[in-house]
Amino acid sequence: MQTDFLFATPDFLSGFAAVLDIGGTLVNYNVSRDEREADLRALASDWAMVGEDIQYSVEKFEKEQNLTENTQ
Repeated sequence: MQTDFLFATPDFLSGFAAVLDIGGTLVNYNVSRDEREADLRALASDWAMVGEDIQYSVEKFEKEQNLTENTQ
């Protein structure tokens, strides 16, 4: 899941140009239609990441339990 969807992903030339961009005029952000849409996207992304963390933890716990059971 992408957690940085509000930030545009620059390519090499954009990154190089940003080094020379003293005034910060080349900074681009991905936009949403309104604040509500941006908030909903951010909230959905946050909860998706929480779900992935829980899934990873459950899988790790089950793996450790299987290792413990097999060594006894």
